[in-house]
Amino acid sequence: MKAKPKHNEISGYLETEIAAGRYRDGDRLPSEAQLVKKFGVSRPTVARALRDLEVKGLINRRAGSGTYVNTNHQRDNSARILGLLVPGLASTEIFQIICGEIASLARVNDYGLLWGGSTNPRADTDASLKHAEEICKQFIERKVSGVFFAPAELQPGQEAANTRLAESLREAGIPAVLIDRDLLNFPERSDFDMVGIDNMTGGYLLAEHLIKLGCERIFFVARPLSAATVNARIAGIREAFVRNRIEPPAGWVRTGDPSDLKFVRSLVAGRLADAFICANDDTAAVLLRSLESEGVHVPHDVRVVGFDDVKYATLVSVPLTTIHQPCRDIAIIAFQTMIRRLAEPLLPIQSIALRPRLVVRESCGAYLPRIKGTKSGS
Repeated sequence: MKAKPKHNEISGYLETEIAAGRYRDGDRLPSEAQLVKKFGVSRPTVARALRDLEVKGLINRRAGSGTYVNTNHQRDNSARILGLLVPGLASTEIFQIICGEIASLARVNDYGLLWGGSTNPRADTDASLKHAEEICKQFIERKVSGVFFAPAELQPGQEAANTRLAESLREAGIPAVLIDRDLLNFPERSDFDMVGIDNMTGGYLLAEHLIKLGCERIFFVARPLSAATVNARIAGIREAFVRNRIEPPAGWVRTGDPSDLKFVRSLVAGRLADAFICANDDTAAVLLRSLESEGVHVPHDVRVVGFDDVKYATLVSVPLTTIHQPCRDIAIIAFQTMIRRLAEPLLPIQSIALRPRLVVRESCGAYLPRIKGTKSGS
């Protein structure tokens, strides 16, 4: 997984501190030497981060004196600042790509961009949601023009918190464009613009592919409190069963921690499954490792597929068959959607779902002999 460039990390940190009011107009920022020590980087890296902030007009650098906050410029240009509210930024590779692309688009189009994401949401979920609410409050106080919001998942209380965040932005008159997922579970739909992938079609493509390989006993595996997108993927799998006249196995939707060996043993007990479709690549990768520890070989004993096509999908012990997320396209369309919303606030709410693409690798058993006795293709 490619790490965020250090100079971006430093400039993002300082920008958030300024937006939070910890450094006010005219305040002196930490010296270059202090930032070098704090982030463990070279002086040129710190200098580049400060240049980025200077280009945005957020700071003034005075030779022989130091670096000072210039929030008067910020207030004058508040209509040109957008926010990124992504609680799962650090743990979800697709959001790192999407947010990086949005940052580039903002820069090219002369918009400032404030980042807000959890550094490690799974370590302390309650703190992560509180952090998101704190960032949202800062965005409102700063009067940003609009916010790109990826609702939190895998966290207790996420539904109420996500709704609270979105409604806070609405009440403040700040447009929000949802990225990747809705606030509500499929097939319900909130009244906010949303840009993501067609998750139902993605689920259908995975199941149809496995059925063509001869699999009929297909199970779906997800972590508890997964995003609303997961229900759409399940619906797509169910449609593939119906079209192929396959009766799904009892209890084919399983929720649990793929690193929990007790849960994994329940999945493979009795060898009931031909294949596991996982909610995402992370779940699939962890499940692969757990299956290996239990002596279950993929794809010979059971097939495993994921969703997202993150970089490590090709680096796990058995490369993952998965659905590719067009992250850069999502970012471009999300940015265009925001610009349209800012220009025409009364436009009808938009829901844009990009076409998914199946990526076939070894984990689905595509290169093994076809399973015999299947109903499909008869």
